Amino acid sequence: MGFYENYCLPHIINCACGMKAIERQRQKMVPLAQGVVLEVGMGSGLNLKHYDSTQVDYVWGLEPSEGMRRKAKSNLIDSPVTVKWLDNLSEDIPLDNDSIDTIVLTYTLCTIPNYKSALAEMRRVLKPSGNMVFSEHGLSPEISVQKWQYRVNSVWKRLAGGCNLDRDIPKLIEAAGFCITNSESGYVKGPKIATYQYWGQASIAN
Repeated sequence: MGFYENYCLPHIINCACGMKAIERQRQKMVPLAQGVVLEVGMGSGLNLKHYDSTQVDYVWGLEPSEGMRRKAKSNLIDSPVTVKWLDNLSEDIPLDNDSIDTIVLTYTLCTIPNYKSALAEMRRVLKPSGNMVFSEHGLSPEISVQKWQYRVNSVWKRLAGGCNLDRDIPKLIEAAGFCITNSESGYVKGPKIATYQYWGQASIAN
């Protein structure tokens, strides 16, 4: 990875993903995690303080970026839960089938290049009785906003570490063999092209 991706980008992403509006979304969703957790795209560890240590055994933190893992060191010090790092890509999760109780997916699905393979891997490692907890930004339902999302996405993606503005998050999750058990959506504070949020829970579809 180059200097920008390894040193500048982790700082930019950490600041953007640590905004108050995003922090409130994390506060809603992360405490729902239970048992053995796989957090896909742990980044700088912004979710760690929100885990309920009485409900979580430990967290597998999947994060391929060395820069983001380095950025996470300060959050790991104060983490209420044990974290075991995985530096693999999300398309190749080195865990056994049916070994995870909860998958936590926050502001990650927008960046994964091969999201179909990544979601298939998540489905593979999640127990049949397991739960996916997600909070993601994506495609707005407003046509006028969608037009701008499509228009600027290619430039945005290059500057923002592969982040896509125009992914329909619920459709991607359901197409991968999950059933969304509850969900909400709406804008949070910020520019509309980047702040339409989807959050909820999903299980493996029968």
